[in-house]
Amino acid sequence: MIPPILLLWPTLLLVFLSPTETIDPTLEDLINRNVDFGARLYRAVASRTDNNVILSPFSVSAGMLALLSATNGPTRDQLLQGLTLTGLDPETLPDQFHILRNLVLQRDASQNLQHGMAIFPSQSLQVSESYQKLVQTKFEGQVQSLSYTVPAEAIDSISRWIQEQTGDQIQELLSTIDPQTQLLVATATTYQSQFDPPFNSSSTQDERFYVDRYHVVMVPMMFQADKYFLAYDRVVKAGVLKLPMTDGTAMLVVLPDEDVDLTAVEEEMTLEKIQTWIQQLKKTKLEVQLPRFLLEHSYTLKDVLQTLDITMVFQDDADISNMGEVKGAKLFQVHHKSVLTVDERVDHTSTSGGRLFSTPPPRLTINRPFIFIIYQQTTGSLLFMGRVTNPTEK
Repeated sequence: MIPPILLLWPTLLLVFLSPTETIDPTLEDLINRNVDFGARLYRAVASRTDNNVILSPFSVSAGMLALLSATNGPTRDQLLQGLTLTGLDPETLPDQFHILRNLVLQRDASQNLQHGMAIFPSQSLQVSESYQKLVQTKFEGQVQSLSYTVPAEAIDSISRWIQEQTGDQIQELLSTIDPQTQLLVATATTYQSQFDPPFNSSSTQDERFYVDRYHVVMVPMMFQADKYFLAYDRVVKAGVLKLPMTDGTAMLVVLPDEDVDLTAVEEEMTLEKIQTWIQQLKKTKLEVQLPRFLLEHSYTLKDVLQTLDITMVFQDDADISNMGEVKGAKLFQVHHKSVLTVDERVDHTSTSGGRLFSTPPPRLTINRPFIFIIYQQTTGSLLFMGRVTNPTEK
């Protein structure tokens, strides 16, 4: 039996970047390609469900790049194509990612961000020293051998590591594991939103949220009045609101018109569309009501990735020889977990408390299904994409 390799990402992610940092063209090209891949991945996942969706494209890209560094030949070529990285030098990609990771994953003073990465080889698998060094220096990860022949012990070890890396915010990553697994790659990142200006918690009150024509739920609706950036896309018939965060990131809230199907907007979401939305934003006085929500989702992405033409790495003849003595091994499954909390949490170092206007400005109430995109304003890195169809559900 060919030993499978399991690649796993439980994630909850956001990024931190000094506004004085500059981005060279090579790194900017990598960022744009990652956004393109993230949008394609999101569309593939969202098309399979009508429920809430939460993905961390940056985290998935990181894990796939770590896997890419272990591959050779046609397996590597197809991964490059599937990740929209064709034409880039796979030998320099770890260095480019390391630079990008340092820009994206710098911790803020409030420690809202928790991140870690680990390689869990089977005790019977000898991972090369060069690959171990690559993981340690470029991905700042660790290597820990596990006995997958005793699944319960392997699951317990992985769970303890996940809890340590996420401050217990992710308690359980997986409930079963294939005893034939030879390698597991995991990243864990947790994040809780921190808006600037923060929403006024004293103004939060229950309001109606229209899940669909026949289903209405009551949700805690946050409130703030300030000057926000707003745009309207006449092509897809959707409004776009930018909500800045204290760490230099921002959330785009994409709200389709009442008579527009959310999925119709999702089908048009590409790198170019997202960039256009950001470029068209204009500042205006606005009262904003946004539902409080917590999303936590796990996905097995093998089938999704195969629809993106990433197939060879899952086949018996996959070439993952750069990792070490893994002849005949293949990727068994890709798991992805994201957790995102959006609420009135306040950075106590912030002095912003919103604005008072002599005349009440227009009010934008996000009270029906919407799309959200969290990105780093300086680099444009795409951190989260998701949809909220029902804020009362995870």
